[in-house]
Amino acid sequence: MGHTILEVQHLSLKRGGQRVLNNVSLSIARGEVLAVIGPSGAGKSSLLRCFNRLESVENGHIFFDKNDIIKMPILDLRRQIGMVFQKSAVFDGTVAENIRFGPRLRDETMSRERILKLMQQAALEADLIDRDAHELSGGQEQRLAIARALANQPSVLLLDEPTSALDPIATHKIEEILLRLRHTTRMTLIWVSHSVEQARRVADRVLFLEDGCVSRLGTVEGLLDSEHGDAHTLAFAQGIDDSDGREADP
Repeated sequence: MGHTILEVQHLSLKRGGQRVLNNVSLSIARGEVLAVIGPSGAGKSSLLRCFNRLESVENGHIFFDKNDIIKMPILDLRRQIGMVFQKSAVFDGTVAENIRFGPRLRDETMSRERILKLMQQAALEADLIDRDAHELSGGQEQRLAIARALANQPSVLLLDEPTSALDPIATHKIEEILLRLRHTTRMTLIWVSHSVEQARRVADRVLFLEDGCVSRLGTVEGLLDSEHGDAHTLAFAQGIDDSDGREADP
């Protein structure tokens, strides 16, 4: 992995008088896959949303490639740091029009060939290019969201439980696409997941958040190895495996 691309220093966040993040500090390397796990309400999604200023950074600092994100133009920041949500918004219009959305905001024109290349990278069938985006399946919508994010040529992709609404086959397809992109482009992936097994499959390191704080941060082997991992993190993982209930994270 390369040099540090994101640096978080003493980040805290309150919402409605409640503390959501508390003194979070960490460094993320270029090309790394960092999985973010933790109990419901731990602040996982809120942390992700701070990176591209969907949440306002109140206390502390976040640096992207040594630049304070607060001082960056918002459109430039969100071009560099893309995001794919659990349920991605599909805009009215065709698949091609959805993919053109980001560059169009910057008055950039995308050729049909470029759109088809992005669709290929996201494993989205070429014959869907002129299809109404609202006609896509759930898995196709997520692949469209990835292609739309890639149109901005981001260095970092934020993934907020991107497979939680998908069946196992579609889930593994999305994982394969994202890991292949990481390999070919050295894109950094910050991946919030409710699935410990998914974290084991995709991540280099794991960030375990509890009550808005960094509880553990380490390698997959160090934290999630079934025999030699961290006892506290494994106890959480066992609890997730034993529970069918899922709740939304702030």
